[in-house]
Amino acid sequence: MDGRDLVRSVKTVGSAGAAQGLRTVRAAWRRRRADAAGLPRRGAERARVPGSIREVESGVGGGTVRFDRSELRIVVAVNGAVFWGWDGAGPEPSYALAGRCPEPDRRVVLEPDKNGGWRVVAERVTVVVSRDGGIEVRTPGGVVLRRDRPPRWWEPVGGGPARWMQRSEVAADARFFGLGGRASGPRLRDGTYRLWNTDPGRAFGPGDDPLHLTMPVQLVVADAGTHLLFHDNPWDGAVTLREGEEGAGSGHDRPGTSVLRMDGGPLRCWVMVGTPARVLRTWASLTGAPALPPAWALGHHHARWGFGSEEELRRIVAGYQERDLPLDAVHLDVDHYDAHRVFTVDQDRFPKLPVLAEELRRDGIRLVSVVGPAVGAAPGDAVYDSGSAADAFVRDAGGRVVRGVVRPGEAVFPDFTHAGVREWWGGLYAERLAQGFSGFWHDMNEPTSFAAFGEPTLPRSARHALEGRGGDHREAHNVYALCMARAGYEGLRKLAPQERPFVFSRSGWAGLQRYGGAWSGGVATGWPGLRASLSLVLGLGLCGVPYSGPDVGGFDGSPSPELYLRWFQLGAYLPLFRTHAGPRAGRREPWEFGEEVLEHARAALVERRRLLPYFVTLAHLARRTGAPYVRPLWWAAPEDRALRDCEDAFLLGDCLLVAPVLDPGTDRRAVRLPRGRWYDTATERVYEGPGQVVVDAPPARIPVFARAGAVLPVRGRDGGLELEVWAPSPGRTGGGVVVLDAGDGWGRPRIERYVTRGQGRRVVVEREGEGGSEPPHPVRVRGLGGR
Repeated sequence: MDGRDLVRSVKTVGSAGAAQGLRTVRAAWRRRRADAAGLPRRGAERARVPGSIREVESGVGGGTVRFDRSELRIVVAVNGAVFWGWDGAGPEPSYALAGRCPEPDRRVVLEPDKNGGWRVVAERVTVVVSRDGGIEVRTPGGVVLRRDRPPRWWEPVGGGPARWMQRSEVAADARFFGLGGRASGPRLRDGTYRLWNTDPGRAFGPGDDPLHLTMPVQLVVADAGTHLLFHDNPWDGAVTLREGEEGAGSGHDRPGTSVLRMDGGPLRCWVMVGTPARVLRTWASLTGAPALPPAWALGHHHARWGFGSEEELRRIVAGYQERDLPLDAVHLDVDHYDAHRVFTVDQDRFPKLPVLAEELRRDGIRLVSVVGPAVGAAPGDAVYDSGSAADAFVRDAGGRVVRGVVRPGEAVFPDFTHAGVREWWGGLYAERLAQGFSGFWHDMNEPTSFAAFGEPTLPRSARHALEGRGGDHREAHNVYALCMARAGYEGLRKLAPQERPFVFSRSGWAGLQRYGGAWSGGVATGWPGLRASLSLVLGLGLCGVPYSGPDVGGFDGSPSPELYLRWFQLGAYLPLFRTHAGPRAGRREPWEFGEEVLEHARAALVERRRLLPYFVTLAHLARRTGAPYVRPLWWAAPEDRALRDCEDAFLLGDCLLVAPVLDPGTDRRAVRLPRGRWYDTATERVYEGPGQVVVDAPPARIPVFARAGAVLPVRGRDGGLELEVWAPSPGRTGGGVVVLDAGDGWGRPRIERYVTRGQGRRVVVEREGEGGSEPPHPVRVRGLGGR
């Protein structure tokens, strides 16, 4: 233990109590000893590159290119995605894929290219392999989108997994997005981004990395086109990005670069090319359609560490009701557990939880329970005993159950990479359903194990089933939360088959959307934390996780009334709208910040309730197309460079543009508008894009714009569905899609498409595919003053 480790140990003991601190230090030493004994020493390494092409074997959809010291398998799938894998790596097994690998495109063949290389030509992309192992991704017109240099490996002389590096180049004008939930962004600037799900151990803000949910998914946008590249490898790694620079005059362009380094695992990837919408659709077809949240989960959620008792929870709910503030869900944190043990209830503080849950449900309010993976190592506890009997817990290389320290104290961890363990864990949610809970919030699932020094997770040498293949925590760590989400989702499907499960998670990996959403938790209270909240949601959406949201108000500290209000107003337009605070933070109820904030927060809540049918439509569209609810401004115009660099506003579906206030003391702000006509929804004033406008942003609201011609499903004054139609531009038509949910079960939704057009001073709205019939819902036309 060096000096810094000792300081951290003392801090832990002083803050958490001597007994807890001692357990933490011992757990950290156990982990260090386990890794020293269970992981092979790397020792001397041998470096290699592929060499030159020796032979080629064509196959369905592509083929295999053999080099002097490696081989490359390349296949184009029927959905247009291209796979390639080095050293014999295939697309399966994979935790990212939704089921089996897609069938290969039989129209595609591996054919000779110039200079001794080979290529595959598909409908949307051409991939060229050079004679020394370089790979180029090109548009159908031949423009290079990405150029991979020949990869390099470093193999231990004594055997073991090789680490490797892949250096790539992109266009000088390209911008990088993605890599999971990143507090810096959504545009990823020059820097190194680690690919290792991590509990930072404190509230975070821009510049902090890594965080809870990382993915080796890059979305790259350039003038020539958009492409998504996914390296299907869950091992620890890092990506170093550097944006390019275009040469002035006759100067040369400097391309952008991406350098990926992995500590082990396969070198394999998928690439898909097209418009952003097409790329995300292909990504969803590969990794799975996003789970559809129940309609109530698209409303307002309130959470707090420290409701403390049934009486306090009732008081908070009554506070919302007395002040006429819409509330759809209340989240209970670990303080409602008995001694913080998962799947229990403290009967002294919550003696009649099922009764309370039923009363709240009658008022339209659902209860959501936190669920963590750590199981208190206490014989006599039902979960611990049943898990021990099922041999469900992670063991070390010597066969002993791995123990860590979490909130219950000493704890053990289920191995969710084993199908039998997932089934056992999924059955435990029966206790939660019996207590009246309707949804589940997965926390501490990186997995986190507190430690006085080193990283707060399980030993890297800990053994996992990995679906029967066997391996250690180096490979299982990043997919641990993904497998836990699968266990919960599939368990709930069996326990309550008539209802759509609601699960969202702090951590995860590629494919998490199949089982639910993400919680961008732990963001620091402050204006930088507010800005990071938007970055996290946008980044996750571009990685295929459309349902996410931050802690409104920040996890730690006490926000000022202005900061709280601006955060609240942003949250009202994000998929997961949840006020939440940590154990040492101030309250997050709107009335705690004064009458003015309460009035403006009520307006934001009422508007969210009014837009609920639109959020339901966006949820269904996300499931069908993979398109996120929250989209960057360049979504429909990636060639617009000014939009690519805009990070302080977003599109909510196709119809709305939201420009949150992200800086203190702001009552006017500049907004970058995409091409077309836009209406300020508060004043109905008309603005023409593309370009930048300056608009009012008073404390009462943030600027929101509607696209000309848009048809929005909204909640009318009588509670029924109403169509809000914004007048189309002169000489142009508009339209929109409305998806009517069939309840929170699995009934088939009804899809309605509408077309709008101007007719003099009138706006005509017709239902598409119904012979031009009138809409079956009330219609309210807005923006006529701008015609």
